[in-house]
Amino acid sequence: MITTSTSAAAAPPLPQLERVALREGLPDLAARLADLGRWVEAEIGDVSADLAAVRGGPSMIEQTASHLLALTGKHLRPMCVVLASKLGAGFTDAARQLAVAVELVHSATLLHDDVVDVADSRRGQPAARVVYGNAASIFAGDWLLVDALRRIQRAGVPATLDEMLAVIEEMILAESLQLERRGRIDLASRAAYFRVVEGKTAALFRWAMRAGGRAGGLGAAELDALEQFGLHLGVAFQTVDDCLDVGGDPEVTGKDTLADLREGKLTYPLLVALERAPELAGRLAEALAVSEATGRVAPAAAAEIARIVERTGGLAESHKLAEQHVGLALTALDVLPAGDGRDALRTVAVASLRRSS
Repeated sequence: MITTSTSAAAAPPLPQLERVALREGLPDLAARLADLGRWVEAEIGDVSADLAAVRGGPSMIEQTASHLLALTGKHLRPMCVVLASKLGAGFTDAARQLAVAVELVHSATLLHDDVVDVADSRRGQPAARVVYGNAASIFAGDWLLVDALRRIQRAGVPATLDEMLAVIEEMILAESLQLERRGRIDLASRAAYFRVVEGKTAALFRWAMRAGGRAGGLGAAELDALEQFGLHLGVAFQTVDDCLDVGGDPEVTGKDTLADLREGKLTYPLLVALERAPELAGRLAEALAVSEATGRVAPAAAAEIARIVERTGGLAESHKLAEQHVGLALTALDVLPAGDGRDALRTVAVASLRRSS
């Protein structure tokens, strides 16, 4: 069996966020994260055990999937299912199936993404496509999708399968839009950015929240509120990712600086910087041309682009955007009854702004 990476990028998210909160002088947030960790420890442990059981088969496809699943991620989407279900009847066997399923769908998209993006690493380790090849990665992603859909069907929670099928279609269309605009600096626009983010990233958070609420037996108004929370949490999550792509520590994030640019993606900080410093377009075009030939953005070019983004306020505006969406996520929770569940979701939203990977 492949051992789990010990890199910081693959560290469990809650203890990591606790340390960040303490380092930034936020002891109250650190304490809330510790409480949250204890509150969901058993449920996340169950999900992790089920995910571990998926790994280890003898075929190349199973080994390829295992390679990614062994690089334990943040499990934030399963946590959304857990927390939403605990607002109602609790974390039932059905909710457990849904929590595992959403992580399998997410993992499938990562396997596919790494092929499309010609990525060499994932979570600080060699990407599955590097170890097993592109074809095996594509088939492994398909295999995980089938497993996920079967789990949702077995869970028997009304509407969750149809809603996941709609989400997968939404994700594919968002990926298609991103592919059409890949490397096209002249097509950069905020409207297209949000269409991609809401379809590619936020859609799965929306499903996780709504599915968990359905498993918990919540009513229509509560489900709608949870879905809105998931939407805004997903946008905030992606925007923070965009900031880390420009200003994060590669040793912590597990990715090179401007890895998204190497893949032809224009992140929010770059979009803002382009609007305010149009001359940046030429530098980005040069960096893209070099990355196509070498597989990475040259360090000197990356540093110069990062300085322009910082100077134009691209990072500051991106952080502000993430904060705005966290605020909208918190507002959506006002519909829910006060209690441990709502407090836990508030903690997740606020802590998402403090991520370093």
